[in-house]
Amino acid sequence: MTAKPTPSTPAAIDPGYARFLELFNRGDFWESHEALEGPWREHGSEFYHALILFASAFVHVNRGNRHGIAAQLAKAQPLLESRRPAYLGLDVDAVLEHTAVCRHIVAENREAPHEAWDVLIPTPRLFFDPALVRGDEPELDPAAPGTRPDPASGNGESTDGPGTAPGDSPTDLPSEAP
Repeated sequence: MTAKPTPSTPAAIDPGYARFLELFNRGDFWESHEALEGPWREHGSEFYHALILFASAFVHVNRGNRHGIAAQLAKAQPLLESRRPAYLGLDVDAVLEHTAVCRHIVAENREAPHEAWDVLIPTPRLFFDPALVRGDEPELDPAAPGTRPDPASGNGESTDGPGTAPGDSPTDLPSEAP
C-alpha cells in the first residue's frame, strides 16, 4: 500500500478549510466561521467544530460580549486539547496557549466595558505548516470511518451533521450589536 502524500496547502485538505484560514487571518471571524460550517456539517469533524467555536469567540470580542468570548473558548478548548500538539497543519498547542491567555484576560476584566474587548483580547493568526500535518487525521480521508458522528455513540448526534441544540451551535450568536 502506498502512503498518501502530505498535503502542502490547506486547500489540498479542504477548500473550506483554506478559506477559513484566509478569512480568519484577515480578521473576518464571522465569515471564517461560515466558510468552515459546510465542511464541518458534511464531515462531522470535531476539529473543524473547534475552529468554528474559536472563530466565534472573536466574533464576540468584536461585539464586546465577555460572556460569549468565555463560553465559546470554553467549548473549543477540549476539542482542541485532544488534537495536541498539532493537527491538519496547525500548531494546536499555540492555539490552546492563546485560548488560555484570552480566558485569563476575560476572567481578570469582568467589569470591562463592551468597547474594551477589542483592545484587551489579542487577535490571533493561524498559520498552516505542512510539517504539522500528522497524516492520520480523518479529515484527510472524508470517506474514512469516524469522520461522521456515530448515532450509536450516545452523543445524540446523527449522521445528518453535528447536533444543533440551542446554545450548542456555533451559530448561536446574538444578532444585535453591542
